[in-house]
Amino acid sequence: MIKAILLAAGQSKRLKSENKLSKIYKKKHLINHTLQTLHKSKVNKVIIVFGYQHKKIKKIIKKHKKNIFIFNKDYKKGMASSIKTGLKKVSRTDKGFIVVQSDMPFIKKSDINKIYSSIKFKKYLVYVLKYKNKIGNPIGFDISLIKKFKNIKGEFGAKFMVKRLKNRTKFIRISTAKSFKDFDKASDFRI
Repeated sequence: MIKAILLAAGQSKRLKSENKLSKIYKKKHLINHTLQTLHKSKVNKVIIVFGYQHKKIKKIIKKHKKNIFIFNKDYKKGMASSIKTGLKKVSRTDKGFIVVQSDMPFIKKSDINKIYSSIKFKKYLVYVLKYKNKIGNPIGFDISLIKKFKNIKGEFGAKFMVKRLKNRTKFIRISTAKSFKDFDKASDFRI
C-alpha cells in the first residue's frame, strides 16, 4: 500500500483570522481541490492530518472511502509535527508514503501517479517532482525512511529529506511549475 499524508493542520497565519483551507476557490473549498486529486489518483489511502480549526475543516471535507483522519495536538509546533502525526497511520508493511500540502489546488493526478508508480518500483528512497531547476511538493518516500522522520522538528518538512538524501532521490520531470503553486495570501484566490 502507498498512502498520501495530507497536511491540513496549519494556522493560515498570512490570511489574518481566516483558515485558507475553508476558503472557496473556483466553487470549492481549497482543501477539496487537493483532496479530489488524491481520491482520483492511485494512492490507496489519504491520511488527513488536522490541527487548527479541525472541526470546521473536517466538516467541509468530501467524504470518501480512502480518507483516514488523525488529529495533531502539536500542530502549533510546525509542519514536522504533522508529518510525524500522519506517519502513525502508515504501516511498516506499506511500500511508501507521499507527503502532500493541502493548499496546492493545481496538483495533477498524473503527477501523483508518477510518484506512486516510482515508489512501487523501489529504485530510490525519495521521489520528487521537478520543473527545470525547481523542485516541489508533493514528495514520495520509500517506507524504509519512516525512522528518519522521527527526528525532524519545527518547519522542517519533506524537502529537508530531499536535501539530505539527494544521491538517493529520483527527480520526476513535470510539464509546468504551476503544480507547485501554494495558496498563502488573499490574492492567490483570485488566480
